Amino acid sequence: MILNKETAIKTAELLLQIKAIKLEPQQPFTWASGWQSPIYCDNRIILSYPPIRNYVREQFARQIEELYGKPDVIAGVATGAIGIGMLVAEIMNLPFVYVRPEPKGHGRKNQIEGVLHKGQNVVVIEDLISTGNSSLNAVNALKEAQVTIKGMLAIFTYGFKTSIDNFKDANIDLHTLSNYDQLIETALKTNYINQSEAGTLKSWRQDPSNWKP
Repeated sequence: MILNKETAIKTAELLLQIKAIKLEPQQPFTWASGWQSPIYCDNRIILSYPPIRNYVREQFARQIEELYGKPDVIAGVATGAIGIGMLVAEIMNLPFVYVRPEPKGHGRKNQIEGVLHKGQNVVVIEDLISTGNSSLNAVNALKEAQVTIKGMLAIFTYGFKTSIDNFKDANIDLHTLSNYDQLIETALKTNYINQSEAGTLKSWRQDPSNWKP
């Protein structure tokens, strides 16, 4: 769910501006999953642009306080959300931890890195939501640490039905700064894509695993 329309528009504009999101309907990308996709999103690029990363962290901090008050800890999902999660924790003057996809195979074999105590209120930061599986894997690790998950905030979501269902089933509150629908709308208004390309992008999301250019 988007909390603020103005923020959603601005975030989409910035992601397109720095090419953190690339739209190439005519020359699709191949995801690690093997899916053919007319869109590729790498929000880690945000960290290379101080004004934009500051905007994102400020919007996260504002929305966290509006939605949940001030939590005890900010948790970032590794690896994409470690940087931005730490920036959010810094501006909110809160402790920060991050969650690995799985426990380390050596040393203390931690999955959660940082100091976390039972019963603490945690807000999780993610950079991108696709199916939601990796994000919810991090949530499960935090739950095993016996903390309270207030909710998750992400920069961007594709809005796949499967991700919506996954978060609903897990009873996790998800908010994003921007989303796929807003991205297409913004890209059209700025002539980044044309109507035909917008149609391709919309059809891809309906069945991404079987889509072919």
